[in-house]
Amino acid sequence: MKQNKSFLKKIELPRTPAEWLEAVMNFLFFLCGMLAVGCVILISVYMIASGMPAIRKIGLFRFLFGTEWASTAADPKYGILPFILSSVYGTLGATLIGVPVGLLTAVFLSKAAGPRVRTVVVTAIELLSGIPSVVFGLLGMQVLVPAVAKAFGKASGACLLSAIVVLAIMILPSIVSVSVTALNAVPPEYEQGSLALGATDTETWFKISVPAAKSGIAAGIVLGIGRAIGEAMAVMMVAGNSPNMPDSLFRSVTFLTTAIAKEMSYASGLQKQALFSIALVLFVFIMGINVVLNVILKGGDRDAR
Repeated sequence: MKQNKSFLKKIELPRTPAEWLEAVMNFLFFLCGMLAVGCVILISVYMIASGMPAIRKIGLFRFLFGTEWASTAADPKYGILPFILSSVYGTLGATLIGVPVGLLTAVFLSKAAGPRVRTVVVTAIELLSGIPSVVFGLLGMQVLVPAVAKAFGKASGACLLSAIVVLAIMILPSIVSVSVTALNAVPPEYEQGSLALGATDTETWFKISVPAAKSGIAAGIVLGIGRAIGEAMAVMMVAGNSPNMPDSLFRSVTFLTTAIAKEMSYASGLQKQALFSIALVLFVFIMGINVVLNVILKGGDRDAR
């Protein structure tokens, strides 16, 4: 009897207007959450359904590890290993440049900068995050590409190095903004205790504050990596767009994203299916990064506790 009364109490309808409003809002929040989950499921199903036919026709090994892409040739070849390696090398290069610069900038803004300097730099970073990708690509094509060609004595500066530099600049706002937020959330008692024990400001920032904020910093880094992997327009304008193996920083290359963007407008048949398969590979790649992010954040939370 007690269990039945408890059950009836749980399903009791709201009585006051405030209770009705709360019930309606809870239902709306639930719908929004389910909508987000449903979108992820639908996208996943669509990508798998659209990408698998070409992989079955071409062969998984030939598709992923083939070194030649000639989709419009009389004897077409659909090997995307050059695209995969170009995306990996470009993202790693941008991360190696962007992460140290972004982290040092975040530490400066959070711990060392004066109010006026902080306001100016934060405003500049916010403006940088709002610049469209095509503008980055245009500036890279007009300024960076000729500069690379002149500095290294190359016939063309449209290459992997130019793409890395542009991507490194583009990921800075994500890394800096999230890292600053994480550093500002570090309890001041941590730093005060370190300073009281005789540590310098710099030692306190990098040995106390940064480790304490590592979960937030990791989130910013992964957001930056996600933008670098998914960028298409800016990379297309500075990378050269040739399906070459990225065996040199000065080689004209094609990324996974640019391979899709440059051919989708005229693709048909197996070629179009292969482009959807590239999108599936890119989708799996990004999902893998999200899994790594969750593992890092959970590990950071356990260490904090």
